[in-house]
Amino acid sequence: MPAPLLYVSARPQRDAAAAEYASFLSGLGVDAASLDRLDLAHEPLPADALERYAGFVVGGSPFNVTDAVKSSEQQRLEADLEIIAAAAAASRVAALFTCFGIGVVTRMLGGTVSREVPEATGPTTITVTAAGRSDALLSHLGGSFSALTAHKEGAADVPPDAVLLATNELCPVQAYRVGDRLWATQFHPESTPLAFTQRMAVYRDGGYFAPSDYDEIAARVLRSPVTEPPRLLGAFAERFAA
Repeated sequence: MPAPLLYVSARPQRDAAAAEYASFLSGLGVDAASLDRLDLAHEPLPADALERYAGFVVGGSPFNVTDAVKSSEQQRLEADLEIIAAAAAASRVAALFTCFGIGVVTRMLGGTVSREVPEATGPTTITVTAAGRSDALLSHLGGSFSALTAHKEGAADVPPDAVLLATNELCPVQAYRVGDRLWATQFHPESTPLAFTQRMAVYRDGGYFAPSDYDEIAARVLRSPVTEPPRLLGAFAERFAA
């Protein structure tokens, strides 16, 4: 029997992907028997994935939807993610896309992905909208909360047919829902402060921050009370892992 949920990694760096899987396990509150892994950066989406799994959680990536030049591997990865997103938008499966994934979903739905709405690496304050306060997942979070972000692009607007669930000043589209099975977040719901600093070390030269600023940013991250975002994952697991 396959697990009810599948973690989909979009990270070419295998050590970062392994750590992200561990963070999703913890945030979802499930064990490895309930969460399979797919290394989408190195292998394609199985033809029967949409029949095998009830829910998908998609992690972040150093890729950007707005990259001017893309490898064949990145193009294939984005196309496979769109297959999952389209199935979730049609309520065939449930899916939660995070970070890079919100760009893939936004583009697929006809929205605009832009480098005009980046966020610096570290903690930020997210505000839940009125619609978010009654959402199946976001209602488990407080009215505002601290979350971790690091991105060079973001959704410039809410795509057609999507409901804005969370926002902030620098990057107004922080979370949205399409129908009752597809969610996308710009912030990271899975990462603890320690895990985030370890991921920062992997991408220290990735252009997210000046390498010389690592210690200062890491210290700020470690002081952050990032307690609410994992509740979103727990609600997703409770709803779709059974």
